[in-house]
Amino acid sequence: MLKTGTIIAERYEILGKIGTGGMADVYKAKDHKLNRFVAVKVLKPEFREDTTFIRKFRSEAQAAAGLTHPNIVNVFDVGDDGGVYYIVMELIEGITLKEYIAKKGKLSIKEATSIAIQVSMGLEAAHNHGIVHRDVKPQNIIISTDGKVKVTDFGIARAASSNTISSNVMGSVHYSSPEQVRGGYSDEKSDIYSLGITLYEMVTGRVPFDGDTTVAIAIKHLQEEMVPPSVYTENLPYSLEQIILKCTQKSVGRRYEKMEDVIADLKHSLIDPQGNFVTLSSVDNEAKTVVISDEELGEIKSTPRTSSQKPEVDDLEEEIYDTDYDQDDDDYEEAPKRKKSAKKKKGPNTAVTIVALLAGAAVLVGAIFVIGKVSGIIGSNGTENTQKTEQETASADQDGMVAVPNLVGKTEDEAAALLEEEKLGKQMIGEENSTQEKGRISSQDIPAGTKVEQYTTIKYHISKGQQEITIPELSGQTGVDAQQTLEDMGLTVTVQKEYSEADDSGWPLVEPGYVMSVSPETGTSMTAGDSVTLTVSRGLDHGDTAQIPNVVGMTKNEALTALGKWVDIQVTEQQSAEVPAGQVISQDPSAVSEDDDTAYGDPDEPMAIVVSCGDQAPSDTTAADTTTDTAAADNTAQQNTAAANGEVWKCTQTLNTPNGYQGGAIRLELIQEANGETTSTKVVDGEAITFPYTLDITGVPGVSEGTLYVSELINGNFQQLGSYPLTFKKAE
Repeated sequence: MLKTGTIIAERYEILGKIGTGGMADVYKAKDHKLNRFVAVKVLKPEFREDTTFIRKFRSEAQAAAGLTHPNIVNVFDVGDDGGVYYIVMELIEGITLKEYIAKKGKLSIKEATSIAIQVSMGLEAAHNHGIVHRDVKPQNIIISTDGKVKVTDFGIARAASSNTISSNVMGSVHYSSPEQVRGGYSDEKSDIYSLGITLYEMVTGRVPFDGDTTVAIAIKHLQEEMVPPSVYTENLPYSLEQIILKCTQKSVGRRYEKMEDVIADLKHSLIDPQGNFVTLSSVDNEAKTVVISDEELGEIKSTPRTSSQKPEVDDLEEEIYDTDYDQDDDDYEEAPKRKKSAKKKKGPNTAVTIVALLAGAAVLVGAIFVIGKVSGIIGSNGTENTQKTEQETASADQDGMVAVPNLVGKTEDEAAALLEEEKLGKQMIGEENSTQEKGRISSQDIPAGTKVEQYTTIKYHISKGQQEITIPELSGQTGVDAQQTLEDMGLTVTVQKEYSEADDSGWPLVEPGYVMSVSPETGTSMTAGDSVTLTVSRGLDHGDTAQIPNVVGMTKNEALTALGKWVDIQVTEQQSAEVPAGQVISQDPSAVSEDDDTAYGDPDEPMAIVVSCGDQAPSDTTAADTTTDTAAADNTAQQNTAAANGEVWKCTQTLNTPNGYQGGAIRLELIQEANGETTSTKVVDGEAITFPYTLDITGVPGVSEGTLYVSELINGNFQQLGSYPLTFKKAE
């Protein structure tokens, strides 16, 4: 570490340390020659002894010094002073993008896009000068106090890539392209990949691949698909997500060709956020296996080796062994001698090489023959067999379609085995709360049983387990509010109404419409999807005569509370331009008698209220605040009567996983038309079930059809996932 006041090259006075990195320390200094403040980057001691590194570092730094662009930290000077190797750069007052992301959590879409455009413009300028950064990451992007974005550390990454760096590389490997972590050739498209990872972090606040070691992270870059950024940022524009996905393709050929194209799409995304203008090439055609026929195989085997293949081999060897750096003059002078020497060594070993090649060819032909026997490429009599193996077509139909297996409840390893058997791909797209065991698959994007093409990618969520819930204190709340509170917590609520006892003054201990008790009791720990029973007061029991309250003009919740004595309250919606949405338009029976006096009614009889839905069309559903489902009861009685007469109509179809199912509690409701009337039966109400689910439903006698509506409890409310036609048959 340099002390304050140290003078470098008789020009730069060290004023203080302002940062450190894997290979260098950064100091604020004053350039006394030009009377300006600068940043001086000084190599750490462990790199000063490596002459090869120093030579390449100096060469790259000098090349970077030729770059002048508003979005690049300019390099003013490079040199060494008594073994202190330094780079003098433009001093930027500001913070790194990494610090900025950490401070804000995640950036707004416009801010992230703007930063990405500026970074891309800086990288484009470098690429146009033949310079590849090779270490694009938020730590190397500086945001100045005036809002300018600048890329720094050009040249250091390329020089360092030829050295083994065992520490301080964790930050870089998060952003490294697959070809970089593999140790292969890297070019402008490697910068595009790293930019995509950086943009991912800006909009989500996290990197797509993480792990305990650099090796673990590197393997993920090579093998795993990233979780789409929209999983972590719901409002992420479609076009920006597609840009990120295209930048971070594992295959170099599927990324953007150049930074100019990235900039164009980023600017386009600001104008058309949801546009579908980003073109992603399909993986399917590239990934499918090509089966070689016997005739084609024979042609390959009979094709003579020609000398024209040799230059291609030589070219390939040169590409493999190229160090990816420009050689100095001495290296270029020695290169022809090495090549000539290598040629001389090949002569004496020609016979051995030929024998080895023949032996290898024999092994290859034998392997092809064995594989051909197994796969059906080669028949037992040597004739062409165009049929595929049983393994390939075990579950594929004539059109090559396969049924998606049920992954819900499976471990990722179990799911991988099932999908591999059907030749389907997989991608984990996030975690979610679920009734499934933690770590198991909780939902999948394509329902089990759906027919899809082979090589289709099946996306799924992993369960984070059931969220623990504590029953809150509900006394003093209305039944409506308490029910909403419990359902919002993810619990399945059954409401029952009971009469209250009287206090010493003759008033009810609990007013009508208010909570009397909850079971399990307050303080009990439960999990999402569990059932609770909420008991709501009906006030004092006055028999079959009770004053009917006037609820017209009240809100729906106020009306349900005021009608606390009534067990069966039917709520329907009606479009109205006069009555505000949510207010009661009418009630039946009325609160006013025929002679304009107070009306009385039986609280055990149904009460119907009509609620305004404003200018919107009413929903198809009819809500009810009741402890008994009269339609279901009548239907059950009808079915029991039919069963007693020996006539039972049943449905035993299998219900596959609905599209969008997240693993929550399910409601199955059967709707049938019988004698001009619609009957409704709740087959399952708020229970956790496992798909595929085999139905065992007894329907209305003589009715062969019905529709099953499937809903899932999401955030305390049942949301419809779909409807399925059912067929009923008379049981023998």
